[in-house]
Amino acid sequence: MLLLIAPIFSFAQEKGLDQQIDEAFKPVSDFFSSLIFFTVFDTPFVLILLVASAAFFTIYFGFPNFRYFITAINVVRGKYEDIEKHGAQILYGEEGIAKGVDMNSVDDIEEHIENLEQIHSDLEIDGDIKETIRDESHDGEVSHFQALATAVSGTVGNGNIAGVALAIALGGPGATFWMIVCGLLGMSTKFVECTLGVHYRDVGEDGTVYGGPMYYLTKGLKEKGFKTLGKLAAAAFAVFCIGGSFGGGNAAQSNQATIVIKELLGLESTAAGAIIGVVLAALVGIIIIGGIKRIASVTEKVVPFMALLYLLACLYILGINFSLIDDAISLIFSEAFKPTAIGVGGLIGVLLVGFKRAAFSNEAGAGSASIAHSAVKTKYSASEGLVALLEPFIDTVLICTMTALVIIIFNFGGAFEYGGDGTGSVFIDGVAYEGAGITSKAFAAYIPFSNVFLTVAVVLFAVSTMISWSYYGLQSWKFLFGRGKKADLTYKILFLTFVVIGAAASMKSIWDFSDAMIFAMVFPNMVGLYLLMPVVKKQLKRYLDAINLKKEAVE
Repeated sequence: MLLLIAPIFSFAQEKGLDQQIDEAFKPVSDFFSSLIFFTVFDTPFVLILLVASAAFFTIYFGFPNFRYFITAINVVRGKYEDIEKHGAQILYGEEGIAKGVDMNSVDDIEEHIENLEQIHSDLEIDGDIKETIRDESHDGEVSHFQALATAVSGTVGNGNIAGVALAIALGGPGATFWMIVCGLLGMSTKFVECTLGVHYRDVGEDGTVYGGPMYYLTKGLKEKGFKTLGKLAAAAFAVFCIGGSFGGGNAAQSNQATIVIKELLGLESTAAGAIIGVVLAALVGIIIIGGIKRIASVTEKVVPFMALLYLLACLYILGINFSLIDDAISLIFSEAFKPTAIGVGGLIGVLLVGFKRAAFSNEAGAGSASIAHSAVKTKYSASEGLVALLEPFIDTVLICTMTALVIIIFNFGGAFEYGGDGTGSVFIDGVAYEGAGITSKAFAAYIPFSNVFLTVAVVLFAVSTMISWSYYGLQSWKFLFGRGKKADLTYKILFLTFVVIGAAASMKSIWDFSDAMIFAMVFPNMVGLYLLMPVVKKQLKRYLDAINLKKEAVE
């Protein structure tokens, strides 16, 4: 690590500071990228695994992404909150309560279990009746809506602004179609991993929740008789998640924030990136090291507001160009199967670009979101799994698609050539733009001073995502090295170092490394998802049975 950050202090050398950092980091990025994205039939195996698994889970669980979409919305709305809080009451009917059954007394309830099981034996709840009654603690820290908002705040951001622009710059409009397909399939994967995240979570004596793949891999696989495999997979995931927090959740964010700040302020200094990185690191450090709750609470309020403004800005641009939307959609479909973007490599190339950017944006299959979702207050793990499936839909199907439409409509005037230089940059008016810079130019064509708005949005999204991912990475760090203060501080210092590296290094190096770290998490996570999917199916049935009982009681 010292070798990586040493160039930051070498001011006396001829090369610019940003270039020094980039050249020092590039070999690291190239190594991990080549390691993770090994190919099978000229296709990165991790993408095959990700997409094939998402399709398999979609079929195995009976298309939950479509079938339970409305149910998921109702869970977020709190329609089934009474089931969450008083599951046994709903299961056995209000008459049992009226007769003096104390729902908080296990001894009292056990007197009636035999009779109640006889009455409801036709429900075939697989022996979960006793388990449901005992689990009246209602463990968790946040509501369904709060858990969804927290997880979405970690995904909605620069993946939607910069990632979409990168996908279109490389793969043309057709990449958007494959992003949408990947988002829809990813809903099923997200459902599986977040159900497991809640089901196998740990709850400390102080009520603090510890969850995520590290826990369902160790505990779940131990139940299945794969104790050693579970430990190894959990450790591997934790290592990759820490890497993901340094890369996609950190360096990629500071990289895009730096791009728009430099463009807005016209900074051309060879050390501008590093300087901006230090400022961003100081801002993030105040929050994650100092733990100033007031600043964090302000960020939590401002970021959703900025996200709403961003969506409104997209809708405004699409509204004033309403007649072009159908042309843009037509181009998305035609280019998905017959791409013309230079250097995209045909159908497979554009498909891979779309899938990679979608998976990076919504993180379905990586398992990271289950860390946030595991903190929900519920006694039915599948309830949060259903909530979680909304996340890829919001992130990829809605927001990414709107960003893509804005950029495609902007380019109807021939602003740039799809494919660009093959690394993610395109030339607009003779100037190279990449990532968020492309989106900024598209916005500026329709909204005055939008560059200021988008810069603020990108920076806030970046900081929000970095804060969320610092939590994910820290949870993984604690899993490996314990929950001591020194271990925490070590992680946070490393995390802040990558803020500076991300701001100074080139976009290609940073995003190659970020992709590698995010996608590396898929390998150990999928081990758990496949071996534990029967548990998810059982928990889904348990929750749906409770919902159906409530409906019958109302009727």
